[in-house]
Amino acid sequence: MTENDTTRIQARDVTEALGLLTRLPVATTGARGSRAGWAWPLAGGLVALIAGVAGGILAAVGLPSALAAALIVAVMVVLTGAMHEDGLADCADGFWGGWTIQRRLDIMADSRIGTYGVVALVLALLARWTAIAALIGAGSYLGPLIAVATLSRVPMLGLMRILPAARSDGLSARTGRPDRDTVLLAGTVGLLVALLAAGFAAIAAALVMAVVAWGAAELARTKIGGQTGDVLGATQQLAEIAGLAVVAALLA
Repeated sequence: MTENDTTRIQARDVTEALGLLTRLPVATTGARGSRAGWAWPLAGGLVALIAGVAGGILAAVGLPSALAAALIVAVMVVLTGAMHEDGLADCADGFWGGWTIQRRLDIMADSRIGTYGVVALVLALLARWTAIAALIGAGSYLGPLIAVATLSRVPMLGLMRILPAARSDGLSARTGRPDRDTVLLAGTVGLLVALLAAGFAAIAAALVMAVVAWGAAELARTKIGGQTGDVLGATQQLAEIAGLAVVAALLA
C-alpha cells in the first residue's frame, strides 16, 4: 500500500479483494493492501453465489440435498484455493503441536499436514456440508449461504486490526494493518448484504460469529502472540461454520 493512497473506497478494491481471497482470474496489483479490505465481504458473497448456483442446478434436477451440498462446499474450496481451509489445518497443527511460540509458528509454516490438521479439516467440512444440506432440504439455502459467506470475511479484518502480526514476512503483514474505518466499513457492507440475503436471521448469525471470532483472537493471542494469514483463514472457517449452524437452526 502506498503512503499517499488515502482514498477510502476505489472501484478496483473489489477486484483487489477477489485477487487476494479467491482464485478467480482478475488482474490485481495488491497495491491497496488492507485499504481494499472493505470489499472482502463482497468477495465472500460472490464465492457463495457461484457455489450456490452450481449446487442449485443439482437440486433442481432432483438429486439429493446431500450431493448438492457437497458440490457447494467443493466449489467454494476450489474458488478460494482452499486458503482458509489450509489456515485452519495449519493452526490446528501449530497451536496444539508446539510448546513454544516459535515452534508453533514453524509448524504452521510447514507445508505438511499433521493429525490435528486432518481432524480439523474433516470436522469443518462435515459441519459445513451438514448445515448446507439442511438448508437445501428446507428449500431456502442461497440467501443464507451468501449471508454467512459475506459476514465470515469481516472477522479477518477485525483480527488484523486488534492483533499484531506474529511474523513479519507473512501475507497478513504484507497486506498491512487496516484502520478502524476500513473495519467498520467492511462490517457495514457485510451486514447490509447479509440482511438483504437472509433477513433478520443474519443478525443472529452475525452476533454468534462475532463471539466465535473473539474467541479465535484470544486463542491466537495466547498461542502465538498475534495473528498470521493462517489465523485469519482459520477464523473465517470457524465463523462460517458458526454462521451456518445458526441459520440452519433458524431456517431449516
